[in-house]
Amino acid sequence: MEKLNINQWAEEDRPREKMMQKGAEALSDAELLAILIGSGNTEESAVSLMQRVLAACNNNLNQLGKWEVRDFSRFKGLGPAKSISIMAALELGKRRKLQEKGEREKIRCSTDIYELFHPLLCDLATEEFWILLLNQGAKVINKVRISRGGLSQTVADVRTILREALLQRATQIALIHNHPSGNPRPSNDDCRLTDAVKKAAELMNIHITDHVIVTDGQYYSFRDEGLL
Repeated sequence: MEKLNINQWAEEDRPREKMMQKGAEALSDAELLAILIGSGNTEESAVSLMQRVLAACNNNLNQLGKWEVRDFSRFKGLGPAKSISIMAALELGKRRKLQEKGEREKIRCSTDIYELFHPLLCDLATEEFWILLLNQGAKVINKVRISRGGLSQTVADVRTILREALLQRATQIALIHNHPSGNPRPSNDDCRLTDAVKKAAELMNIHITDHVIVTDGQYYSFRDEGLL
C-alpha cells in the first residue's frame, strides 16, 4: 500500500490545518511534535514518526524532555536540526511552567520548594546544588545554583552559600539538590553538609528552613523528616 504524505491527507487531518481550524488542544502530542519537525522520512509521515518516538518513551513528554540529540538520532529522519527543535520546544514548556510562579512567591512548605525546583532539576543527568533565598516573610528573593557535580554527588561550599545569603540580604535559606538516581533518600554527605550549613548560618542569624532532595516524581524533606 502506497504511503500518503501529509499533503495528501484530508485537509482537516493535517496537523497545521487542524490546529488552525480546531485549536491546539485538538491535536495529539504526536501531531504537535510533527508540526515542529515539518516532515518525516521516506517511509513514514511526520505524525507517524513522532508516534514511534513517543512510544519509545512510554508516551511521556517528561521522559522525552530528558532526551538528547543522540537519542533522537536513532530514528530515521531526525537529524540534529529537527532534534534541537523538539528539545527547544520542551525547554520553552519548562520555562513557561517556571514563570507561572511569581518571583515573590511565598514558601509555606516543602511541596512549594519541590514544585519550584522540579522543572529545573528533574531532567538532569548530573547533580546540581541550589539555594533558595527568602526574606523574613518567607517570600522568594532569588534561586542560586551553587555547584554542579557528577552522576552521584556534587560539592557545595558552605562559605559560598552564606556569601550569597548575605549579599542578597536573605534571612532564610532552603537547600536543594537533585538525585539523578531517582532515590530521594539523603546520603551521609548530604546530612553532614546540612548540619555544617545550619551551624554556620546560626552564627549569622540566618535560618535554614529546609533541605529538599528532588527526583523526578518525588522528594525528600529534611524538615518534614524532623532533621531540621
